[in-house]
Amino acid sequence: MYKLFVGIDVSKDSSSARGLGQEGQSCFSLSFPMNATGFSEVWRLIRSHCEDLSEVMVAMESTGCYHLNLYSFLISQGMKTVVINPLLIANFAKLSLRKTKTDKKDALTIAQFLLIHKDAISQISLSQDVQDLRDLSRERESLTVLIASMKNDIKRILQSTFPELESICDVFSETMLQFLKEFPSARLIKGANPRRIAKALMHSDKRKRVSVSAGEIIKAATGSVASMSAAKELILSEKISILFHLIEKQENITKALVKLCKSTMIEDLEIITSIKGISDKTGATFLAEIGKFNDFDSPKKIIAFAGIDPTIHQSGKFEGISKISKRGNRHLRRVIFLMAKHVSREDTLFKRYYLRRRMEGLSFKEAVLATAHKLIRVIFAMLTNRTYFCTKEN
Repeated sequence: MYKLFVGIDVSKDSSSARGLGQEGQSCFSLSFPMNATGFSEVWRLIRSHCEDLSEVMVAMESTGCYHLNLYSFLISQGMKTVVINPLLIANFAKLSLRKTKTDKKDALTIAQFLLIHKDAISQISLSQDVQDLRDLSRERESLTVLIASMKNDIKRILQSTFPELESICDVFSETMLQFLKEFPSARLIKGANPRRIAKALMHSDKRKRVSVSAGEIIKAATGSVASMSAAKELILSEKISILFHLIEKQENITKALVKLCKSTMIEDLEIITSIKGISDKTGATFLAEIGKFNDFDSPKKIIAFAGIDPTIHQSGKFEGISKISKRGNRHLRRVIFLMAKHVSREDTLFKRYYLRRRMEGLSFKEAVLATAHKLIRVIFAMLTNRTYFCTKEN
């Protein structure tokens, strides 16, 4: 049983802590710097009010990166520490009629929320392995966004230097990117030796060779309406170099993510990836964002945690449009939609379900959302019963 409840309002340079006893009585209030001295001060103060640190529960809001070091420190000292969605704290604070907002007041609000909801959130915590998995999955997601942005930049510049190229080949194949790095414009292609063009299009791996011929590219370049700009040619070449660098980093992060997931939760990963369409990388990302599966006692809890639960706006005779709440974990929401789209293409059962919902009049996004809900229910049953997926073809 917990005897001391500590709420911490975290900020970059300094934070505030407030301790409450079992009956809600105030035990201490402290402002401390976010460094080793401040962490030790918090630890000593908590220890002075409760010698058995296993009887202490600490809560803080998720603050991006600022809470992570303090969170790891408290966990290492044997204190039950949880990170709470700021939206829950904000809604809880609205119950008070007073509008005062200070760091000390926010710390008290977190401590009061923790005291009142201690039974509901007592199981919420992240191990260092899960935190590492989550860090890797989110870094991979960031790199994915950067890669997409870089590709858009490359396509935009290519519209000036060689707009006809996109219509005759895939400009983002490895071979074509290497070619464009050397010949970033129609002007440079027209002025080059045809043999050099043909050589630049060759790849040692036959699977990576482009289908378009050197003659076709030269013909397109000769009749191109491209504008001449040495600056854009240089920028395009440099952006392609950056794209290769980002892709390499993403591959390294993906390997590390899958390796760590296999070393910590191999059975869960194997169960999830038994569904055709869910790869090791998407399965590992899903498990990283879920954290401890035992924290969820129903698939509806996972759906709500991901923010794909429906919201209903109704008052009297008025009934608004139902949308998803988007109040949960946006990273989990993203990977669930990605998994739903993949299984609806590659797995027979989910494909049939997706097509049936489309025939019922649902839009593409609505049908994918319905498939996502079904996928979560199936995954929850599989992980609960420790069973693998098997699609009946008939």
